[in-house]
Amino acid sequence: MTHVLAILIALMLDRLFGDPARIHPVRWIGTLIAFCDQRLNRGRRKKEKGMLTVLFVAFLSFFISFSVISVSYHVATWLGVFVEGVVIFTTIAAKSLKEAAYDVLSPLERGDLSLAREKLSMIVGRDTERLTEQEIVRACVETVAENTSDGVTAPLFYAFLGGGALSMLYRAVNTCDSMLGHKNERYRQFGWASARLDDVLNYIPARLTALVMISIHAHGRARIEAFRLLFRDARKHPSPNSGWGEAAMAALLRIQLGGINTYQGVISVRPTIGEAREPLKKEHIRQAVAVMERTVIAFTIGGIVIAMACAWSQSASFI
Repeated sequence: MTHVLAILIALMLDRLFGDPARIHPVRWIGTLIAFCDQRLNRGRRKKEKGMLTVLFVAFLSFFISFSVISVSYHVATWLGVFVEGVVIFTTIAAKSLKEAAYDVLSPLERGDLSLAREKLSMIVGRDTERLTEQEIVRACVETVAENTSDGVTAPLFYAFLGGGALSMLYRAVNTCDSMLGHKNERYRQFGWASARLDDVLNYIPARLTALVMISIHAHGRARIEAFRLLFRDARKHPSPNSGWGEAAMAALLRIQLGGINTYQGVISVRPTIGEAREPLKKEHIRQAVAVMERTVIAFTIGGIVIAMACAWSQSASFI
């Protein structure tokens, strides 16, 4: 139950402060990854070196977090709960995801496509210079949908499972994937292990998130239809996990995601996800953020209920 209290503290801190950019542990993890990339991503056996990199970064992140949290609990339980809450807080990004989406929405609402493209380029990997308004909206909604799991519910899942240290381990692997898991000549071998391990760690959270997302937002026949689209389209995405959030979001907003993107001038044609029952419009960004926020709340409540049930079951077994 101390994990539950720590998670509640983390969510409160995130809501109040958002991304603590200057002192964010992920920045330190990123520096370590960049150092390993510079020193090891060369010569022969790149795949093995990449595997050592992600395992080393994950282990070090877990060990340091576990040590700091354990020492804090040894001093005082209340201190341990608070420190663990701060650690979990640094692994989730609900507020920063909302702010990033609204940074794109605000210039769109003023008709400033140039600034909207610039803001979008900070959160997506695709080329944004020539995107139309609908393409900007699609990219932003896809980012919110994918990162609902990547940036919020997945670290919460591991926090419920094993506390702040396990949540930090997940964040370290996810950061390795973000920095090294590119399918280009430089990272195809070196980033292979980071991408695969991130896929494994996010496998369950991505699917749970999609199920929760639809369960709390759709009812009756609309829920049945949303689940139909989810199970039909989730596997179309090149990523084994990202399609689940995107398919759930597309079904709820009654829009179509996926299609043609351009990366560094190279055209990438992806299968479409969802059905275009409504044309993409600016308001869909706001709606996607609202879906994300309610999903996080429901996911947290579900985790608390399960944690309380497990605690009660353990206590009952000793009676």
